[in-house]
Amino acid sequence: MLLRKLALLLVLLLTSACGGGGEADPDPASLIRSSTDSEPRPASNGNPQGASGSRGSSASTSGEPAATESSSLPVRVYRVSGRVVDDAISTTGELRANEEVDLRAEEEGRIVDLRFEEGQAVRKGELLVKINDADLVAEKRRLEVQRDLAQRREQRSRALLEEQTLSQDVYEEARGRLQVLEAQLEQVAAEIDKTEIRAPFAGVVGLRQVSKGSLINSSTTIARLQNLDPIKLDFSVPEKYAGELGAGDTVTFTVSGSDRTFEGKVYAVEPRIDPNTRTVQVRARAANKEFALFPGAFAKVRVVLNRQDGALMVPSIALIPGAQSTSVYVAKDGKAERRSVDVGKRTEDRVQILSGLEEGDRVIVSGIQQMRPDLDIEVLEAAEEPAP
Repeated sequence: MLLRKLALLLVLLLTSACGGGGEADPDPASLIRSSTDSEPRPASNGNPQGASGSRGSSASTSGEPAATESSSLPVRVYRVSGRVVDDAISTTGELRANEEVDLRAEEEGRIVDLRFEEGQAVRKGELLVKINDADLVAEKRRLEVQRDLAQRREQRSRALLEEQTLSQDVYEEARGRLQVLEAQLEQVAAEIDKTEIRAPFAGVVGLRQVSKGSLINSSTTIARLQNLDPIKLDFSVPEKYAGELGAGDTVTFTVSGSDRTFEGKVYAVEPRIDPNTRTVQVRARAANKEFALFPGAFAKVRVVLNRQDGALMVPSIALIPGAQSTSVYVAKDGKAERRSVDVGKRTEDRVQILSGLEEGDRVIVSGIQQMRPDLDIEVLEAAEEPAP
């Protein structure tokens, strides 16, 4: 400030010396005072915003008082209630056709007719394949002629025998000849039947492996016939469950490519434990009217061994394992109360409580690591499902 005043005074003196007459020179003292008055004055109380800024700051400072922090720990709880609990096991299995057979000929021959379409549903006894039987048909006609002749001879011989003009031996020979020809005819008819391949049961024919005119024998697979409704489910369970499964037990299963859950009934249990896997084979049937299930499909199976009503279940995350016992924290009167419990069956995310809890208790399922007996808590939520 002092340097500024000296500089201003020096300028005025130089101007006065060089200017000469004219207007009266201003008083240096007045100029110094005006310069001093034009300087910005600091705000009172050290506030650079002036009085108005000071009043705003004072108003802001005198607003709502800061909230005091709560000493209670917020927690979520699970209300204990009786539930239906299934004692179930999970395993894997494979679907099988209810009935299945490879269509093959009994005798060698040439196919002269195919009477089915691939993927076609057929009835029991329906003719599917015809093999050439021309030689057998001719043999049948020859034998039929001989049989007719033998029948007439047998009738004449019987008439003569009744008149006692023919011996018993001659009649027996004629009668025996007739019986031989009838037996030969039955044999030829049976051979002709072997040239006709019919459906042994109702089902669906798969893809054929031969064509009309193919020469086949007993080892040639023509096609596969399957009955798909109902469909069978094969699975195995550990040997310790062998005595708990029986006919009529319910199983549920899912297959890839479908979000449906299917249900079946056990109808047979293998009366032998596999010594290699220590498992027992089980077979069930499931309805398949819509043909949504296919043989060979992989299935995830759930078997319900027994069902218990009124079981007290809590989320697994609420359990605190200990060296001597397992415990949980219960919300009671605004405080955390630690209780020892006895556990029973387990599911994927729940545990059965045999003793230590009662229906209606609120089990703490959050903040477990911060919990201690008699800690003040604030219950945020009471839910039927376990807290995430």
